[in-house]
Amino acid sequence: MCLAIPGKVKKIFDDNTAEIEIGGIIKRASLELIPQVSVGDYVLLHAGFAIEVIDRG
Repeated sequence: MCLAIPGKVKKIFDDNTAEIEIGGIIKRASLELIPQVSVGDYVLLHAGFAIEVIDRG
């Protein structure tokens, strides 16, 4: 079974990775699958990759 965890993008780096906050913990993840993400967006993380931007609506 696979599990994706939601987190908030805190900072984006030039190497197409980002700092993502998950429950107060900061993780670094690849943005290769969703390059259109911005700081403040919420994304789903799986295996070190941001895989989808979560719609706030």
